[in-house]
Amino acid sequence: MSNVTTEGRIEVPGGEVWYAIHGSGPGVPLLCLHGGPGIPHDYLQPLADLADDRPVIFYDQLGCGRSAGPDDPALWTMDRAVEEVAAVRAALSLDRMHLFGNSWGGWLAMEYLLRDPEPACSVTISSATASVEEWIEDAAQLRSELPTEMQAVLDHHEQGGWLGCPEFVAVVAAYYQRHVCRASPWPACVENAFAGMNAAIYEAMWGVSEFGPVTGVLRDFDVRGRLGQIAVPALVTAGRYDEARPDRMRAVADELPDAELAIFESSSHMAFVEEREAYVSRLRGFLRRNDAR
Repeated sequence: MSNVTTEGRIEVPGGEVWYAIHGSGPGVPLLCLHGGPGIPHDYLQPLADLADDRPVIFYDQLGCGRSAGPDDPALWTMDRAVEEVAAVRAALSLDRMHLFGNSWGGWLAMEYLLRDPEPACSVTISSATASVEEWIEDAAQLRSELPTEMQAVLDHHEQGGWLGCPEFVAVVAAYYQRHVCRASPWPACVENAFAGMNAAIYEAMWGVSEFGPVTGVLRDFDVRGRLGQIAVPALVTAGRYDEARPDRMRAVADELPDAELAIFESSSHMAFVEEREAYVSRLRGFLRRNDAR
C-alpha cells in the first residue's frame, strides 16, 4: 500500500498488534476491522483510496498478519476482540472516528458499539448478517444452488472428514469465486490475505468449514432485536451474490435507527474489491456527510 504516514505496534490484551495509518486528510479517521476470523487486513487495501480525505487505519487482529501470534486458544473470543478494538482506539487517541467492519469485522463492530463505548461518528457494516443462524441458513441455500456434482463432492468429503482433499478444496474455491470475491484473477491484496490466514483462530472461533456446523465460540452470535441500540448513522453494504445475502443485510439496515443500504450488483462478499470505484465513492460520500457529528 502507498501513503502510509504512520506504522507501529500497540499493546492489547494477549499481545501486540501491528497497525498502519494511511493519509492525513482533514476528515475524521476511519478505523477498519477485517474479517476472518484469522484473515489479516490485506484485502481491505482498496479502502486506502479514502486517504486523500482522512486517515484510514488498518490493523491486523492478534494472531494474524504482522501482529503477534500467541498460541493460546483462550484468546480467541468475542470479549477479547472487543477489548482489542478499545485498546487500539485508546492508543491512537481516536476520540472521534468512523468505524468500518467487513464480515466477522462487521460482527465485531456491532458488538463493540452495543457495549456502550464512546460513540463513533458512524459505522459501516459490510456483508455481516445479524446472526450466525442466518449465515448458516444462507450458506446452505447458496450451496444448494451449486451444480449437483459439486454438492456431491462436498457431501462425500464432509462425511469422510476429508476436508483437506484437493477435490473438496477445489469446490470450496469455486464457491468462493461465486460468493466471496468474483474478481478474476483475485488481486494481490485478496491473495495475500488468504495466504496469511491463521486457521487455528478460524477453527476456534468458527469451525473447520465455511458451511458449518459452527463449533467455535461464535456459534451463538445473534444481535437481532438489539441493533436498535446502535444510535449512530450506519451504512450497510452487500453484494448481489454475497454470502451475506442482500435480504439479510436489508433486515440489518431496517433494524438500525439511522441506516442506509447499498447493494452492489456485480459483487459478492468483497464489493470494495469487486466494484472498487463505486464502493469507495459511496463510502466517501457517507463519511463526509457524517464527519460533523
